[in-house]
Amino acid sequence: MTANEESIQALKDALKVSPDNAPLTIHLADMLLSSARYDEASEHYSRALTLAPGNEAAKLGLAQVCLQQGKYSQALVIVEDLIRQAKPPAKALVLHARLLLNDGQIEKARHEYTRAIDLDFSVQDTSLFERLGLKEKPIERELITTDGRVRSGVRDDDDEDEDDDDNTFIDLERSDISFQDVGGMEEVKEQVRMKIIYPLEHQEMFKQYGKKIGGGILMYGPPGCGKTFLARATAGEIKANFLCVGINDVLSCWMGESETRLHEIFEHARRNTPCVMFFDEVDALAASRSDMKKSGARQAINQFLMEMDGVENSNDGVLILAATNAPWHLDSAFRRPGRFDRILFVPPPDAAARAEIFRLLMKGKPVETIDYDVLAKKTDKFSGADIASVIDHAIEAKLAQAMKDGIPKPLSTKDLENAIKQVKPSTSEWFSAARNYALYSNQGGAYDDIVKYLKL
Repeated sequence: MTANEESIQALKDALKVSPDNAPLTIHLADMLLSSARYDEASEHYSRALTLAPGNEAAKLGLAQVCLQQGKYSQALVIVEDLIRQAKPPAKALVLHARLLLNDGQIEKARHEYTRAIDLDFSVQDTSLFERLGLKEKPIERELITTDGRVRSGVRDDDDEDEDDDDNTFIDLERSDISFQDVGGMEEVKEQVRMKIIYPLEHQEMFKQYGKKIGGGILMYGPPGCGKTFLARATAGEIKANFLCVGINDVLSCWMGESETRLHEIFEHARRNTPCVMFFDEVDALAASRSDMKKSGARQAINQFLMEMDGVENSNDGVLILAATNAPWHLDSAFRRPGRFDRILFVPPPDAAARAEIFRLLMKGKPVETIDYDVLAKKTDKFSGADIASVIDHAIEAKLAQAMKDGIPKPLSTKDLENAIKQVKPSTSEWFSAARNYALYSNQGGAYDDIVKYLKL
């Protein structure tokens, strides 16, 4: 018997004498975790939480066990509960970073890891650090913006040694997914190919017709139908840089800073062509100016339009994708040629696409023979996100059963059918609003695709 095994046995003997001792139970669970005895560790962490509900150390340990066992959904639930605190534990933030990275959310993972080491440098993880593609530990320092004001921000140490005219805090990404990872959406994919991919692959042919490499596509439709995923897949398809821009990356309460940020982001993309820029929730950045009472917001929209036009700098090789759930709030100026001149409706997946999404999302999971066509028929109007939720519900039910029986079993068609009953399609509310716009505000045929889809 090794020294570690002897320690574990000693702790077990001590718990026989004091079975309701929560700290002792957690200590034993920690020892079991370090010995990769995950099932036993899980049992003792759960026991500790029964004795001391809300115990941070026990929650953190249980989350680590779930992560090691590949129970990512359970781990995420525990971690999200921990990081909701005003002062989240640094170790929970590191775990959150791992889970986000596993889900392909690299930027969010980097942010959480940076928060963690800012709170407690001792939690740094070399392996995770390298996987996130970070160069050195980010440090907090004051940055002087182009308008002369001072703000704080995270910068890398080696930034001082470079000619850094890049004041954005958005990192370029390299997407590892392509169109083959996108279930369905064939018509939308072909439109993207024609506007973005073919001009890059056949540059000479397009130049003969005077077509520039670049331009914009606006995707709209109910949430959860794969607009963001398609944007990442587009960048992966052409092996281009990917720049994901959220509203928080642009909007600022300081007068003039939103315009400065927008310019810096576009300049960042222009220096790294070919580059796919993706603006999520673009209606927040490009809302109708007639609805704006404050001149500051109007100025940001004007700046956005100017950057898209490439008035001062060429946008050749900059490919702009944007997504919105509310196209009716978008300023009409963005729909003019040279801006978002392709407006694509991204509907909920059809039956064939739903079956394909199930197949893609079930990859790598223990399954019996699954009848994907049956599942597709029972998920009419479900978005891709709804289908992911169905699978998550099925996995959680299976894990709960495995905890009782002690025997993990593969997922079956029946398990997924039961889960479908627990999830309601999230697209219904969106179509209720869209129907009114399609019927009463469809000047110029802007919403003909919705009319056709709803058969109005």
